[in-house]
Amino acid sequence: MAYIDIENVSFCYPGQSRFVLRDINLRIYKEGVTAVTGANGSGKTTFSKLLIGLLKPVKGRIQLNGKLLSSLTLAQIGRQIGYVFQNPDKQLFCETVEEEIAFGVRNLGLPPERVTQKVREVMDYFELSRYAQAYPLSLSAGEKRRLALAAVFALEPGLLLLDEPTTGLDPYRKQLLGDYLDKLVAANRGVVVISHDQKFIDRYATRLLRLEDGQFIEE
Repeated sequence: MAYIDIENVSFCYPGQSRFVLRDINLRIYKEGVTAVTGANGSGKTTFSKLLIGLLKPVKGRIQLNGKLLSSLTLAQIGRQIGYVFQNPDKQLFCETVEEEIAFGVRNLGLPPERVTQKVREVMDYFELSRYAQAYPLSLSAGEKRRLALAAVFALEPGLLLLDEPTTGLDPYRKQLLGDYLDKLVAANRGVVVISHDQKFIDRYATRLLRLEDGQFIEE
């Protein structure tokens, strides 16, 4: 069964007559890495916001794990789809790097010692340990992106949705990101990557969707 089932979905912004997305029929499975590409302004970020319930279709419906997306709260969706914004400043809000990662992990209901262990493991993996007590918004652009990725990865959602995740990452950290994506796939978790980074897509994607004129072309 598809993890996300999109049926006849169209979307346009209020006050506009032009449809950004038109009659989209698409299934996304909790397996492999699906890459979504397309020109600037083609609707890729709009599509991602529809998947996590921040926007609602004007036509059609989206199902997540067999349930209508419209029947779920943003928190319920967030436990099943981990979303990393294109601009990490929009999702960082805690006082320290350590707290940023721990915030979501605590909501998983884990015992305190497991929360501490998991936060340390994730900080070590993303090379953020030396910034544990730093204010997140004081970090560099690349460090903030690593922190946003780390905070979502720590939650281990069924599907991870990344909007331009390699922006600001050097080749070494792109490799770290790719290695982690491989681990997620091996653990039967799905990944959707919205990206212009063709080399990264060629290396890690198992499925390629191109958004053009409001519709998807599978390649």
